[in-house]
Amino acid sequence: MMSAQTYDLIIIGGGSGGVGAAIAAARAGLKTLLVEEQPWLGGTSTSGGVNTWEMGVGGTGIPFEIYLRLKKIPEAVGVYSAGRHFAWQKDGFFWPHQLDRCIFPGGENVIDPQRRYIDTLRRHPGPDQKPGEAFSREFWHGVPFEPGAFHQVVMEMLNETGNCEVRLLTRLESVQTVAGEVKNVCLSDGRTESARFFIDSTANGILCHEAGCEQLTGIDPKIRFGEPSAPEVASPAVNAATLIFRVSPSDSELIEPLPDGIPEVIWWAKNPVCAAVTHYPNGDRNINMLPTMEGAEYMRLGEKAAYAECKRRVYCHWHFLQTYFPEFRRYRFTWIAPVMGVRETWRTVCEKMLTENDINIGLSGQSDVDLITIADHPLDRHGANGGCPEVREPYGVPFRCLIPKGMRNLLIACRGAGFSSIAASSCRLSRTMIQLGQASGTAVALALKTGCALPDVPPAALRDRLREQHVQLDWPLPTALREYIEERERQVSPGEI
Repeated sequence: MMSAQTYDLIIIGGGSGGVGAAIAAARAGLKTLLVEEQPWLGGTSTSGGVNTWEMGVGGTGIPFEIYLRLKKIPEAVGVYSAGRHFAWQKDGFFWPHQLDRCIFPGGENVIDPQRRYIDTLRRHPGPDQKPGEAFSREFWHGVPFEPGAFHQVVMEMLNETGNCEVRLLTRLESVQTVAGEVKNVCLSDGRTESARFFIDSTANGILCHEAGCEQLTGIDPKIRFGEPSAPEVASPAVNAATLIFRVSPSDSELIEPLPDGIPEVIWWAKNPVCAAVTHYPNGDRNINMLPTMEGAEYMRLGEKAAYAECKRRVYCHWHFLQTYFPEFRRYRFTWIAPVMGVRETWRTVCEKMLTENDINIGLSGQSDVDLITIADHPLDRHGANGGCPEVREPYGVPFRCLIPKGMRNLLIACRGAGFSSIAASSCRLSRTMIQLGQASGTAVALALKTGCALPDVPPAALRDRLREQHVQLDWPLPTALREYIEERERQVSPGEI
């Protein structure tokens, strides 16, 4: 075993939360180690193929900086507007029983050169507006990007700090914890590393699990958090999973042959599965089957077997699209995500648990003094327990949702943080995770400077630091922050490299 090296901060997991945490901490001067088991940084938003930031409040700070750098690379990033949608047909909704009359096999997002980043910073309809086609076309704009370019940009940002070491293709093996503090971590490269502070950004909360933190999975019963939509009895169900694939334009028209052993008929669902189809700036399409697998089945099969089965379903789904929607015959299957797009597995019990009640009362009703990011994504579940009710206003995520209960030097910044299952269905998008990471890295810097434990970081000081970093903590978007975003984007010429 190699000798230990001491860091100020070790971050396990280089997904969206880990990226935000590493950039914030390294910029603050902390000697930082970022560990990621995949060959790319970005997690689900790169290796998982979910390389689109959906619309929503709170996507300022580090996400906006990443966007500006991506914009300098030809065809690396764009802003989309809503295209066709099978629910918006003027002469009726025919899915799935009259496929020949459907205008599109789901929803479509099309690159819109007239839109800017500022247009992507809202999702909720508000009290005076109705969700629907008109509202969606006006206000719902997201950010599709090339995953390789995202990794490149983030590595550049980390390297510029001179304070962050990145180890890819490296996993956490074990953890030593004493009296509520993590002392060191043993990694798959054979090294044991120690640090003053640690952040878990593994999505599944692997570091927290190894440290002995309490974790939850499945749908919480009503008695646990008093949520109005919760069932009376706990359920093992988790949000469904997706395996995303990519297709590229072709000069010829063809229905591609199925691989050997793949049936032509969809076998895993009663009806044909719809898809969210997002256009890349270069003309390719990202196809997100909604969903590919129920969450309970994913948990039962395990990662390796679930991926193998979902890969079979992807080929069948692509054959279905080409068969019933001729426009797809002028595309060729070119890429399949190397990992599943998983929306929910394990959640860690933290000093504060964000619940449906917090989301329902929103910013105007929350009394928490430690809100460190805001969001407005709906309560969005896929699969058998599906539903997508919009929120009426943005809500905030307290810093205490990132502090595993009883821990002094450990934070969790990922979709497995302190959320109920219902709240996690809303508070799980990539830009929100980056902001959780940015808050975590900033909090560690404050704790190191003042000599306090993480639960004792002053909320007001943390919020002040985040506002200095252009993080949105208020709704409506403050005028000064709006002007900053608009001016910064005007200064960037697309495709400079």
